Formats: sequence, structure tokens, C-alpha cells
Amino acid sequence: MSEILSQLSKDISSIVEGTGKAIVRVEARRRMPATGIIWTDDGVIVTSHHVVERDDNIVIGLPDGSTTSATLVGRDPSTDVAVLRADIAGHSPAVRAASNGVKTGHLALALGRPGNSVRATLGMVNAVGKAWRTPAGGPVDRYIQTEVTMSPGFSGGPLVDASGAILGMNTSGLLRGSAATIPVETLDRVVNAILAHGKVRTAYLGVGTQPVRLQAAASANVDQETGLLIISVEESGPAERGGLLQGDTIVSLDGEPVRQVDDLLSLLSSDRVGKAVEVAVIRGGVLSKISVSLGERE
Repeated sequence: MSEILSQLSKDISSIVEGTGKAIVRVEARRRMPATGIIWTDDGVIVTSHHVVERDDNIVIGLPDGSTTSATLVGRDPSTDVAVLRADIAGHSPAVRAASNGVKTGHLALALGRPGNSVRATLGMVNAVGKAWRTPAGGPVDRYIQTEVTMSPGFSGGPLVDASGAILGMNTSGLLRGSAATIPVETLDRVVNAILAHGKVRTAYLGVGTQPVRLQAAASANVDQETGLLIISVEESGPAERGGLLQGDTIVSLDGEPVRQVDDLLSLLSSDRVGKAVEVAVIRGGVLSKISVSLGERE
């Protein structure tokens, strides 16, 4: 048993040492520095939005002990992701692994670099679930719950699997009282959007809604039990321009069913900004299909 524990200890140490070469210190707030992940070899660094309290005078502490300045490329508060760019020549990006290989019971490491050296905590994956939406409305590809301890300054650092690959970014800025892991698939999508547009674009319909149960005939017609009743329509917004009315009940958008508010929010994705979509509504008991050109949420 002692030999097994000794080898496990050596393996964990090796993972921390190897993956730690892609972990940096982020000095962007008055309190304790946080952590960032070297994402690409051309200087892109990913960290948590909530630890970047200023847009300039950001300092990056590199694994070799040196420091360099960084610029803020953009941020997405809904997923607590910020993207920085710095001169980090000679420092390789982190190796990433698809989060769909994560299973309950797997061991995982949380790494941070709030000081000069990398720090680590070990824990277990407690639960793995489907896609979810953060309290700020950001779509996350997979739910990962762990028991790893988030020490001060660990936000923006990685969750690492037993091979040393990064599964996602840990943050204490999304869920009150607990840490969350944003998987690499979500990070890739958010980072690419920020690099392209400086932000994550979100399509905009311009309505206020609430879930309602459909009448029996309408329910049978659309093969769903609920829809979204439009209780307000923004003046001169996309919905009004397209002809949607207060009192309509939305049952689908672009052919995808809309049963709850989260369904509609998930369909108002960045790729639909400026595009005409077909909104199916129940109006006066009759199914109508209306073309609406979506706007962009500011």
C-alpha cells in the first residue's frame, strides 16, 4: 500500500509541475491576485471576469518568475470569463481535454498561482450533468461538480484530470457559496467570440414573457403542453417590427420548440444576430408563423 501511495504522490506532483507551466498569476484587482490559463501560444490568457477589476495596468506573473503586462481583449460576465493578451513568448499553452470524458468518481486537481509558485488541491468529481445556464444567463455545455477546495486566488485556474489535461476553468464568481467549473467546450466558444467581436454577442427579440399551459387543441397541434405568453413588446424592437403582439404565445423559434424561458434564451444565440427567424405563435387559438429579424442585445 505504501508503494501505491508513494507512486500516486509522485504522479500528482508530476502533473502539478507539468500543467503548472501553463498557469499564470493575474494581477488585476486590489485584493489578492488570481490565476489565469495560457490558452494559445500567441499570448491569449483565460481567467475569471470577476477577478479583473480594471481594464488596464494588468500584470501577469509567469511560471519562470518574470512579469509582463497584459491587455484586456474582452469579457463575458454571464459565464465569468475574461480574455487577456500578453507577450508570453516561450511559454506553451495548456493541454486541453474534452469534458465529456469526465465521470463521477474521477480524481481531479484544482491549480492556482495567486503567488509566485503554483498551488494545488486534490478532490473528486461528485457529479456530472447536462448543459446548464448560469444565474447571469450564460449557457454552459456541461455541469461538473467537484469537491476540490477553491483556495483564495484560485479563480481563473484550471480543473485538471489524471493525465494532466485541463477540463475547464474554476471560478467562485458564479454560484454563491460554491465553486463552478466552466468546461473547455464553453471556454472555446466564449474565447473565440471575444477574440472575434470583443464580447459574446446575444440575439435579441424584445419581448417580456411568462410560461403558460396551452389549451388542449393548441397543445395537440404543436405536440407540447406549454409555451411563452408575450406579456410585453418593446417599442420599435425586433418583435414589434416583425408583427408579434402582446397576448401571442410563442411555441417555437426557428423550428425549435419553446416551452420555457430558458428555451427561448438558449435559441437567441450569437449566430442568429441579424438573421430572420420564423417564430411560431398561438394567436386567437390559431397557429401562426411570423418572420422576425433578430437584433443584438447591448
